[in-house]
Amino acid sequence: MHAYRTHNCAALSTENVGETVRLSGWIHRKRDHGGVLFVDLRDHYGLTQIVADEDSPALKLLEGLRVESVVTIDGDVKARAEGTVNANLPTGGVEVYARSVTVQSKADELPMPVAGEQEYPEDIRLKNRFLDLRRDKVHSSIMLRSNVIASLRKRMVGQGFFEIQTPILSASSPEGARDFLVPSRMHHGKFYALPQAPQMFKQLLMVSGFDRYFQIAPCFRDEDLRADRSLEFYQLDLEMSFVTQDDVFDALEPVLAGVFEEFSGGKTVTPAGEFPRIPYAETMLKYGSDKPDLRNPLIISDVTSHFEKSGFGLFEKIVGSGGIVRAIPAPETQDKSRKFFDDMNNWARGEGFAGLGYVTRKGGEFGGPIAKNHGPELMAQLYDELGLGENDGLFFAAGKQKEAVKLAGAARTRVAEELGLIEQGCFKFCWIVDFPMFEYDEEAKKVDFSHNPFSMPQGEMDALENKDPLDILAWQYDIVCNGYELSSGAIRNHRPDIMYKAFEIAGYSQADVDANFSGMINAFKYGAPPHGGSAPGIDRIVMLLADEPNIREVIAFPLNQKGEDLMMGAPSVVSPAQLKELAIRLVEKPKPAMAAETTRTDTAGN
Repeated sequence: MHAYRTHNCAALSTENVGETVRLSGWIHRKRDHGGVLFVDLRDHYGLTQIVADEDSPALKLLEGLRVESVVTIDGDVKARAEGTVNANLPTGGVEVYARSVTVQSKADELPMPVAGEQEYPEDIRLKNRFLDLRRDKVHSSIMLRSNVIASLRKRMVGQGFFEIQTPILSASSPEGARDFLVPSRMHHGKFYALPQAPQMFKQLLMVSGFDRYFQIAPCFRDEDLRADRSLEFYQLDLEMSFVTQDDVFDALEPVLAGVFEEFSGGKTVTPAGEFPRIPYAETMLKYGSDKPDLRNPLIISDVTSHFEKSGFGLFEKIVGSGGIVRAIPAPETQDKSRKFFDDMNNWARGEGFAGLGYVTRKGGEFGGPIAKNHGPELMAQLYDELGLGENDGLFFAAGKQKEAVKLAGAARTRVAEELGLIEQGCFKFCWIVDFPMFEYDEEAKKVDFSHNPFSMPQGEMDALENKDPLDILAWQYDIVCNGYELSSGAIRNHRPDIMYKAFEIAGYSQADVDANFSGMINAFKYGAPPHGGSAPGIDRIVMLLADEPNIREVIAFPLNQKGEDLMMGAPSVVSPAQLKELAIRLVEKPKPAMAAETTRTDTAGN
């Protein structure tokens, strides 16, 4: 007999009745029924009920052990008595009568429970993550992640992609988020950077002739954390040569749709080949977001022209000074009180906006100050244009374009949530396409890249030389599911002359490009194929499939909201000897009144 087990804790059934078995695992629960002790023994695979009565030599030892102690039990498989069968458990038809028990490890009093799924403070959960991971829901999410990655890998290989690993230690890049820097011991005063993404390396692989690359890539970005973002994350990184945007979509849609269908638990999924393609300008108008949740049926409309001349002076003034007015429908709100509309206005103010105007309509009668001042006839014209009914309310986001668009998008989501309009039981994908290549930076007072500087502009060199930069679109695209951006991607700019020109428009010289992106620009001078790719975030994919609102729930050992590992104590202070070896001197943290920056590092001798 094996030293620890003949079966795992999910393997026994009525077919094993009469067998002598050996099981090992954690004591999950104990129930004392007066001389008969029932123990749920748990391992990675499941649970088996152990029984020990007064005739069992294992009884006293099991009674003295705390839950989560690790034991090995020898015993006989018996069928459960009629009426005690647990149909929800794979092993629910049997129990093991304990003949002997070996204690592998005793558990101290627990800082948090493992059995049950009750809520517990996150700091305690993360500090004791090894216990938290034993809980069924968290354990299942990590296994879901493992299975999703295996499925992604299988599907990519099946489409002819080759898995290649790219470096973790590389050079810092001036573009994107903040780098995590790693000091070099061998080259004092110089630093490696952890990759924000394998962007340049995967493009260099295309230049090297590998044609179809992918990897499950670790990425690191020193940026503020939120529910769907982590300092370190993984993505399905891919790149393809001699492809158009359509080719990338055709390759990626079957992978994503297939994985979601496989693990959706019966939810419907947008079929491969049917992902809607929504231009950036359209999505910002209709949804107020470049990551629209298509489960939400509400459509935002631009109604600026209706308020160019209006009895409602505030909107007329906003429009007259170059602002816009966007309208968000609130269908069938005839039974909603004035408080519902006022609460929405207060919510908008709480989010930092000036407010959210509204019109009520019940049985065809308009209500509210906007309708009163704008006039019933003009309001009826607006409603007819929008196709709204006699019991539909309407919210308004007005102001400068950027703020009004942002408020309208947030209000669209809020209204749909409050009215229960968001469709459940489905995953709805879409592509956002035709991003602007450039935007105007109000602070710097100059044109700059709006999305990805390495994307190919639509129209290529001719567009860069002959069009207003703010009118140039790029071969850039995002893939979105249920309001979450899963990835950005692009057809790359593979020609040095076009790249130099694009950076020139954004205020960078050829010398700047050569200095900051030397590896890639030099490679492109020796023959680069047209290529493109994308990189869906694995953490967000699993978060959606697990129906978890926080990305930390699907990462085995996540950092907390402050970027700390409470279990391992990272980030941590290092010894003076380590700093000396790296030629680094720490500068004392300045007082807030003296400097805006709180910390920095210098190299000794500089």
